[in-house]
Amino acid sequence: MLLQDEQYVVKWLSQYGALPKTQVIKMLRKKPQTAEKILRSLKKQMRIADVSGGYYVGLDSMCQPDQRTILAVWVLLKFIDNVDPMAHYPAVYPSQIFFLKENIGYEIVVLYDGETSLLRLLQPDEDLKYIIILPHISIASQLKLPKAPCLFATVDFQGEDEPKVTFYSEEDISNE
Repeated sequence: MLLQDEQYVVKWLSQYGALPKTQVIKMLRKKPQTAEKILRSLKKQMRIADVSGGYYVGLDSMCQPDQRTILAVWVLLKFIDNVDPMAHYPAVYPSQIFFLKENIGYEIVVLYDGETSLLRLLQPDEDLKYIIILPHISIASQLKLPKAPCLFATVDFQGEDEPKVTFYSEEDISNE
């Protein structure tokens, strides 16, 4: 029988595929040493495995990390203290992750250069907000936004294990 935190890790990895170990540790919301113990226990039970030399963890060593999902999880982690461990999961394409925060649904959408038209595929709902991750914020002015509140984010890796996540509102974009 798996402990509660171990169940969370297995569920997240089954939903999202391989994730950077750093993300899984942060998602557990425990002291890093405690989170490491949880991961070691799961590895010993052969429930999870190192991927790419241990940078990622997955359900098995052959899991392929999905970079869009990983970017979306970095943004999710900025809200993780207000999100129940089981209140986030994969969303319907083109979104990557759906999560509930204070009874409001959020979808995280990762767009790469040249993918601005993907936003047309979104199905806005009155209780839904979007967080749109862009490679650089200058793209935001070219977007045709859904009829729902939108927040923008950039995820900037500066040689660190953890990237810098910057948020922008629709007002920030219209003032540029």
